Amino acid sequence: MLTQTAIANRSFKQPATQPRRAPLARGPAQSGTIELMGACMSFAANAEIYGENELADYLYKVVSGTVRTYKILVDGRRQIGAFHLPGDIFGFETGDEHTFSAEAITACKIVVIKRSAVMALAARDNAVARQMWELTARELRRVQEHSLVLIKSAEERVAGFLLEMADRVPAGGAVELPMSRQDIADYLGLTIETISRTLKTLEDAAAIEVAKRRRILLRNRSALRRLNA
Repeated sequence: MLTQTAIANRSFKQPATQPRRAPLARGPAQSGTIELMGACMSFAANAEIYGENELADYLYKVVSGTVRTYKILVDGRRQIGAFHLPGDIFGFETGDEHTFSAEAITACKIVVIKRSAVMALAARDNAVARQMWELTARELRRVQEHSLVLIKSAEERVAGFLLEMADRVPAGGAVELPMSRQDIADYLGLTIETISRTLKTLEDAAAIEVAKRRRILLRNRSALRRLNA
């Protein structure tokens, strides 16, 4: 409910001075159409963006920072469904309510867009309708790929995650991880101890080098890809 309240009041618990219109996007004319309909808001690290079962009245685009979507299972465990990085749009739902909660992992700037306004525009603008279809298809593909990850071994899951992050946030031969080991464990369906042990195994095999706790050098991508095949 925080997002809805913030938009209604035009403020947020820890805002930038004022929610403001998003800057013009570069590229083809239609590429930034949806984002231009929203307001840019600031969220502190670990702040809730929306909660499970809240009305899905808005879509969200990450301008800076990293977001996690998650669900608390009946036994109290947390399952992270996705990490959203700058450029990602999230909050898509097939129904009227959110099936996951969303939190900022780091301090974030996020464009918040009224869902009904986007749908109304898509109904009369083919370019926007196509953009919505592409975004929805991309999110569905990500969900399907993540479901397949959960049947793999620990090494396969960790190797695949590192390759995924390397593709999504290119940084030469390194991967900068904004999320914690616990976040990674909850995303991959493993324990934090298993994550640490698997990273050590991959490091001993010269596939990676853990330069810092959240900076990992990919020494042998071919070996990682073989594990992820």
